[in-house]
Amino acid sequence: MAATFRHLARGFAILRILARHDALQPDPRLNLPVGANFGLAAFNLLFGRRQPGLRRGEKLAAALAELGPAFIKLGQVLSVRPDLVGEDLANDLGQLRDRLPPFAWSDAKALLEAELGSDVEHLYVGFEPEAVAAASVAQVHFAETPAGDPLAVKLLRPGVEDAFARDLALFAWAADLAETYLPGMARLRPGDVARLVADQVAIELDLRLEAAAASELAENFLNDPDLLVPKVDWNRTARRVLSLQRIDGIRIEDRAALLAAGHDLPALAQRVIHVFLRQALRDGYFHADMHHGNLFVLQDGRLGLVDFGIMGRLSLKDRRFMAEMLGAFLSGDWRKAARVHFEAGYVPADRDPELFAQACRSIGEPIRDKPVAEISIGRLLAQLFQITETFGMPTQPHLLLLQKTMVTVEGVARSLDPQVNFWDAARPEVEGWARENLGPEAHIREAANEALAMLRRIPTLLQGLEDRLAQPPAPVVSSPPKGRQNLTHWLLGLIAALLALGLLLD
Repeated sequence: MAATFRHLARGFAILRILARHDALQPDPRLNLPVGANFGLAAFNLLFGRRQPGLRRGEKLAAALAELGPAFIKLGQVLSVRPDLVGEDLANDLGQLRDRLPPFAWSDAKALLEAELGSDVEHLYVGFEPEAVAAASVAQVHFAETPAGDPLAVKLLRPGVEDAFARDLALFAWAADLAETYLPGMARLRPGDVARLVADQVAIELDLRLEAAAASELAENFLNDPDLLVPKVDWNRTARRVLSLQRIDGIRIEDRAALLAAGHDLPALAQRVIHVFLRQALRDGYFHADMHHGNLFVLQDGRLGLVDFGIMGRLSLKDRRFMAEMLGAFLSGDWRKAARVHFEAGYVPADRDPELFAQACRSIGEPIRDKPVAEISIGRLLAQLFQITETFGMPTQPHLLLLQKTMVTVEGVARSLDPQVNFWDAARPEVEGWARENLGPEAHIREAANEALAMLRRIPTLLQGLEDRLAQPPAPVVSSPPKGRQNLTHWLLGLIAALLALGLLLD
């Protein structure tokens, strides 16, 4: 009961802030009960302020930023779910960034020493007390190791875990009420959204997990000519502290500084696209927050990437689907576009492929006569995912995250070079990946890997056979010699097939 009263009090404060930002307008598609609409109207009358000239998403983003870190994270999660909130609202929420005053150096010093178990002076030299960036979850300071290596040190804001715990509990409670008493809210699946926020927060509140993400991405791009991923200083990293190699570069949004430094902006635009596609296609592991604030340009022209709290993964099946589907759209092969959806299992098998091909045509035909440079790959995917919902395609959050990241990458590239041709820039990466993963050699290699995996199971199978033969024969069953003979024939056949495959690969 006490928790319910706390949630109600917090909910009242939240509604007041939403009303003050003119963000308490319900979506008419929700079909809320009359009582709910009356209550929202009353809040708007008592506490509301008109915010003319702002879109609904801009108003909501401002309100969420004031409500704190959990609500900022909620907005960021919804920004990659245009299937739930609509593309316009998702785009506005995608601009949600939080900037707050830094917390005191005394608190930062105490946190460092508690987490790392030593005096700051022993761990770092030249630790700068003034933060270079501060947000609702963490802030960043510059420092050096005793060996002279420059670092960027990220520290969780004191009390942020308790603030998240309070509001995440509220999200779960409110989601349960909404799904129970507000049938119109079912379309937004508030319970799933609350769980997604909680999962993302669990990663962002343990900086060791962010360090692991940075380490994996750095390993994938070791000695890459286009991207530097900062190295993790594991000796100075803990749950609330993350020490990374400092990126010394120009913010990619600072066009004037880039031009003054002699950088080729069109070449940088293409490099942004190449780097993203290597992550998504080649590795299946991509930085899912590649906005301007997280990208720097180094003196040698390489990109530097920071902030690894939001990452995405794609299986080989997902990557093949994306490559084949985009190729089908570019060539105008609508039946192939439909077929790859069905083969990947993204559209239920009982749906009509011809009707789905017609839906694909409705998306693709309007862009057929446009110059390739004017075709947005991210927008194309967004429209496609909207169509597939009509055909009962289950939501694929990882693909939506990919689509949102592609929109962001396109925006960064076109801010550097408005004439950048995304498809021409992407072609070398996509064609190279397709040759390795979609051709006959790729299928032979995959079959070989599956066969080798089966070969590794043979010792276990033989041990199981030995154990089975050691047992007394059960009555009224086939004789052991016959069973032994059948299994032996099966094993010999498998080994023969593997040998034949090995000869074929040679």
